[in-house]
Amino acid sequence: MPETYSVLMSVYAAERPEWLLQSLRSMFAQTLPPGEVVLVCDGPLTPPLEQAAADAAAGAPCPLRLLRLERNCGLGEALRRGLPACQNEFVARMDTDDLARPDRCRLQLRAMEERGLDLCSGTVAEFAGDPARPLCLRSLPLEHDRLVEYAQSRNPMNHPAVMLRKSAALAAGGYRPAQLFEDYDLWLRMIRAGARLGNLQETLVDMRVNPDFYARRGGWSYWKAVRRFWLEAGRQGFVTRGRCARNLCIRFAACMMPGPLRQRLYRRGLRSKLPARP
Repeated sequence: MPETYSVLMSVYAAERPEWLLQSLRSMFAQTLPPGEVVLVCDGPLTPPLEQAAADAAAGAPCPLRLLRLERNCGLGEALRRGLPACQNEFVARMDTDDLARPDRCRLQLRAMEERGLDLCSGTVAEFAGDPARPLCLRSLPLEHDRLVEYAQSRNPMNHPAVMLRKSAALAAGGYRPAQLFEDYDLWLRMIRAGARLGNLQETLVDMRVNPDFYARRGGWSYWKAVRRFWLEAGRQGFVTRGRCARNLCIRFAACMMPGPLRQRLYRRGLRSKLPARP
């Protein structure tokens, strides 16, 4: 099993310092600690965010490297710049408001070596306030062939829980500064380049769901981004015309429905139920 890996994160001025601190500490507390954490500062940060990063770095088992962008460019551009700056072949993505389970990266590195994977994620547990009281789970197919099929209609990887081979991602063109779906865009290009995908059944990350999480997945602006993404996937030959039309019809309906109904759709139709409490 590889002895080390990098962690790639991005933060911008509107984020909450306490969440950044908790997220960084969850990566530093891994049972197999990272060799480095690359934190892309997407534009100037507030003093409380700077202090949170400094507090997390104090006593950390590896360096916290800050890559500073002069202005806020968005997540796609931040990751495009950050991935080549990572010094290790294996790179774990992490969002600055989520919490990694302690054994996350050890499990992923072992699976990637044993199964010859270039991309690996796992189940995420969505929570709103207390991570010990999750709302639902997002679990995905586990094996490559099923994931390639799944990718023709839905994102086959949980981006906040992804670990990837840097060389395979860069060979496919790396992250692109798309308005949305910078992760899904990369996965499709990696599949076309011959990358191997796999997921773990275990829950790897507790993912914070803000009150506007589902609201942001609707409206005309979001629909335009969805339409642009799937039309490009069709032009690239990843999906057939029929599949593209079907995906667009389903997503148009989801984008235009009222926010509370969309939230219910995601939690009850697109997520797994939690096991009953003993």
